[in-house]
Amino acid sequence: MTDMITRVYRFLASTEVAVALFLAVALLAIPGTFTENRALYSHPAFLCLLGTLALNLVLCTVRRFRSISVPVLILHLGVLVVVGGAIARVFGYVATVNVYEGTTVDTVYRWDLKQDAPLGAALTIKRINREYYPVPVQVGVLRGAVKDSLHTLKTGESFAVGPYRVTVDSLEFPAEVLKLSVFQEGRVVGTCDTAGASTLPAGFPYAFKFVAFQNPVLKRLWVDVSLSGNSAPLASGTAEVNAPFVWNGLYFYNTQVDVDKVGMPFAGIQVVRDPGRPFVFAGFVIMGLGAILSCARRLRKEHQKRTV
Repeated sequence: MTDMITRVYRFLASTEVAVALFLAVALLAIPGTFTENRALYSHPAFLCLLGTLALNLVLCTVRRFRSISVPVLILHLGVLVVVGGAIARVFGYVATVNVYEGTTVDTVYRWDLKQDAPLGAALTIKRINREYYPVPVQVGVLRGAVKDSLHTLKTGESFAVGPYRVTVDSLEFPAEVLKLSVFQEGRVVGTCDTAGASTLPAGFPYAFKFVAFQNPVLKRLWVDVSLSGNSAPLASGTAEVNAPFVWNGLYFYNTQVDVDKVGMPFAGIQVVRDPGRPFVFAGFVIMGLGAILSCARRLRKEHQKRTV
């Protein structure tokens, strides 16, 4: 019985098993890397494979502990932390919900449960924001009922008309409203837009007409969000595709912005709970430290050989 346990121990602690397990994990991870399907990573078979890899690394480390250098031990620890983080992800989930601008929801669709579930707070999309690269526009200038001039420029640029300098601040979409600021000798005279809003003084001699524009290129898209519970505010911030809003271990990503059939704008929000995330990042930091120490150790040995 003892011999059998010893053989099993040596087999599980062998380098050959470690290499085979690493290859198996790498090959099985390929579909999830190049597709949108992440279900494989929470499959029991994949988790068992990761657990076996962790066990192999622990046994291998214990068996060769006296002969393993400190940098390699740190590398092994980093790998174990990463594997532990990957296994911990099974206790998380991904949920999605579409929320109209200015409205609130308190349930999301849990993809692991295949049904709606409480979020634990009320989520409000306060505003959908868009930022565009400078847009080429044409602005007509009227003096009374007479056409004065036509200017072609980009948003953010300015042009002169009489004693004034007019800056084209922005082009609002989807309303297609051009916002302008008027200056005289560096002093702000007032602002206006092509929808009719104006703070220009009474009797200002010029009017502005939005003539044309080129299709804009979106630079940035984000939403202002807030969370509340029992009618009390909990947190607020912004959510983007690669810059989520984080609250209580939940990550809120803005995955899309669109309008419905009647033109009402809404934002698609992905909610992710990933308890393994900090462990994975910590494991990579530990592995990086081990790799640096290992390289330094090897360089020091090479230097000592040259100086002998």
